[in-house]
Amino acid sequence: MIQVEICAASVASAIAAKQGGAQRIELCRNLECGGLTPSDDDIEYCVRTLGLRTHVLVRPRPGDFCYSQSEVDEIMSTIDRCRRLGAAAVVVGFLDAQGRIDVELTRSAVRRAQDMEVTFHRAFDGASLGPLWGLSTLSDCGCTRLLTSGQKPTAMEGAGLIRQLVEQSKTLHHFQILAGSGVTPDNARQLVLSTGVREIHGSCKRLLPDGTWQTDATLVRQLLSAVEDL
Repeated sequence: MIQVEICAASVASAIAAKQGGAQRIELCRNLECGGLTPSDDDIEYCVRTLGLRTHVLVRPRPGDFCYSQSEVDEIMSTIDRCRRLGAAAVVVGFLDAQGRIDVELTRSAVRRAQDMEVTFHRAFDGASLGPLWGLSTLSDCGCTRLLTSGQKPTAMEGAGLIRQLVEQSKTLHHFQILAGSGVTPDNARQLVLSTGVREIHGSCKRLLPDGTWQTDATLVRQLLSAVEDL
């Protein structure tokens, strides 16, 4: 069965995701800048009231993924709160000043997460050094999965590298590739068949009259239907 994760940037989007049949979300806010950490109230609502498997984006600010010590302290404190609120996973990403995966910070986040899963997000897609080396590094750090577009703007464009990452992940212990960026009901099936990926990530969003984006339950339903027999 293909695992589908819906990126929900608000409680309203999380509700729409559930109405569309989703069981798992990545919860964030401010998707227009790539997503930031949601509020504690939003996390608790999605976990307790909606009963969704909630993966929480932990990102304190827009911009790069090279953080100051005060920002690192905030990130670690947020991971603690996510665990107390019942989140199933946290979604993080750390690069050093040279654009390489920050191994020590990643290990620290995994330790802090304790029994929660840890997804390393698309900071990976802008990291220097080889992507296959990076995958082994993330596994060694204890991460559970990698969210990636194959180092291209969209997952369909990066399908070749995603396929390589999927193959390498089979040699790693309990590590999954989560393909995301530009995943829609129209291309999800092709993406899965061409890469072998078993987890996909999409926002299924539509533009509202006020200029904001919100998850659409119909699109979620269509996305789930597109891969339900794979």
